[in-house]
Amino acid sequence: MTSRLENAVARFRRPAGGDVRTSDRISAAAFRAAVEQRLRNLERDMSELKGRLNGLIFLVIGTVVTQVTLRLVQG
Repeated sequence: MTSRLENAVARFRRPAGGDVRTSDRISAAAFRAAVEQRLRNLERDMSELKGRLNGLIFLVIGTVVTQVTLRLVQG
């Protein structure tokens, strides 16, 4: 089973028989635009993941501080 990247690269190769079907190939500009869009989406997703991770870290720290404070007040 080939990966999506291998399939995308295969569209740029010339067929062995010399028969070039333009419907199977995309231009370099279109390929660059697609890659650029994927990178923008990846950056957006990574930014969202970073925000969620920071929120989780602060939640855990807040929980620990609250537990320590409660134990000091009780005992």
